Amino acid sequence: MLMTLWARPRQRQAGRRAGAVLMAASAISFAAATALAQSDSYTVGNLTVEAPWARATPAGAKVGGAYMKIRNAGAEPDRLMGGSLTGASGVEVHEMSMSNNVMKMRQLKDGLEIKPGQTVELKPGGYHLMLTGLRDGLKQGQKLTGTLRFEKAGTVQIEFAIAPIGAQSGGHMQH
Repeated sequence: MLMTLWARPRQRQAGRRAGAVLMAASAISFAAATALAQSDSYTVGNLTVEAPWARATPAGAKVGGAYMKIRNAGAEPDRLMGGSLTGASGVEVHEMSMSNNVMKMRQLKDGLEIKPGQTVELKPGGYHLMLTGLRDGLKQGQKLTGTLRFEKAGTVQIEFAIAPIGAQSGGHMQH
């Protein structure tokens, strides 16, 4: 009994220490997740590009797709016109759609409009960037630098995270 009474305060103290350590670890994890989310955001003019990512490609593939969200906080519309990517000969804005059970893809020669106050999501099965002339393909876990070109805001350098083949989202956004 004497041993039990003596151990209880020590157990409570150890429990408090464990709780404090857990709270500190949670705070560090939250801070890291917040920093990661902020590092996935790029601003040019009134536009914010969020979480750019691309899918890994099979060996020998010469084309790939890239995705992101673009938010226009300005009073005027702007257009995503294309860009460039390290290791690719071209970056084109495309739209994918279904018509009579047939998937159609086309280049948007006039770019993709982002209206004032609008957020446009480039995602698999919809609007996307078509990466052409890939020299080495895209490998999961890599990060590639590129540039996006907007009609009014100009250009912004960004970094694409490479998600697995067949991914439906960048994954790095999900904390």
